[in-house]
Amino acid sequence: MKLLRAAKTRVAALAMRALPSSLFGRLALLLFVVVLASHALVLTVMVEFHPWPGFDGPPPSFEAGQGAASGTRADPGTRPPQPPGTFAHGPGGMPIDAGMLFDIGVRLTALLFAAWIGARWLSEPVQRLADAARDLGGDINRLPLAEAGTTECREATRVFNGMQARIQRQIADRDRFVAAVSHDLRTPLTRLRLRAESLPDEEDRSSFRRDIAEMDAMIRDTLDYLLGVAQAEASVRLDVEALVCSFADDHADAGLPGSIAVSGSAAPMFGQPGALRRCIGNLIENALRYGGDAEIMLKDTPQALSIAIADRGPGLAPEELENVTKAFYRVESSRNRHSGGVGLGLSIAQEIAQRHGGKLLLSNREGGGLIAELQFARNAAA
Repeated sequence: MKLLRAAKTRVAALAMRALPSSLFGRLALLLFVVVLASHALVLTVMVEFHPWPGFDGPPPSFEAGQGAASGTRADPGTRPPQPPGTFAHGPGGMPIDAGMLFDIGVRLTALLFAAWIGARWLSEPVQRLADAARDLGGDINRLPLAEAGTTECREATRVFNGMQARIQRQIADRDRFVAAVSHDLRTPLTRLRLRAESLPDEEDRSSFRRDIAEMDAMIRDTLDYLLGVAQAEASVRLDVEALVCSFADDHADAGLPGSIAVSGSAAPMFGQPGALRRCIGNLIENALRYGGDAEIMLKDTPQALSIAIADRGPGLAPEELENVTKAFYRVESSRNRHSGGVGLGLSIAQEIAQRHGGKLLLSNREGGGLIAELQFARNAAA
């Protein structure tokens, strides 16, 4: 079996090597083979219907007015007159018009078949590139495509692999930049925090603490957004219910204002623990900031997992429900340094949800408040 498989592989390799390297050459070869095969098929059928071996001229016919019994034949180069509306007959008595139609039909069928094969031949490398581009969105570090096929396909694959390599270098440069900025910005903030503690006036110390905390939060949110998918985590089987309950327990243990209530249940899903914790944490923080309390509702079905975080805050205007997920966007009423944030919490949550094959939906709650719902398709999460 191994020898047979190796022989088949070698024959296939030799056949591929014998094919023309360009797409035009392969299509021309395909059409030539199809036309040649259609000619051979038509000639074979016509010969099968030919009753006179060695006949190479017009068919013999009986003289007009004489029956078959007389056996008298007319001149081989002439034909007897035929009644109006009848067809001249070809070999074997097949009407010439029917033979022409048969010939045309065979050739058209062969050309349509060749067009179908050619279309599949053309679409296969394009589909391969489309699949690779789709996979590239989920994993920038995927293996490069193998350079195979026609000259045009190999060139397109080479360009695609070069683009992937450039994106990988740009992401690596961004990671180094973010790490440098994080260190360079937080170092002076630490010095400011230490100097603020030495101020004699308590009110001044409190003001400096608030300003420094706000700057630190803005830097953290901005760096988290810039990192995006660069911080690749391995996907693991994650207990969603335990993760959500941990937020409520941590909040209660810390004695912070407001409360977090959890209802419903959910089965585990595959995901990145750190990213999902940041995603859900941003939504809970948003609910606590504007509503005082947060309610987390879990709903699990065979089709989708839903994690809804609701509050009793002021809600949003209908036209703002889509805008607030844009980076650095804040509604006008929230533009204050104590509650407005930097406008990245919902953007980060949406990006993480999309990375896990899900989506973030915002809607106003009946009776007042906002509902931020994370929906993960079970087939995509798996």
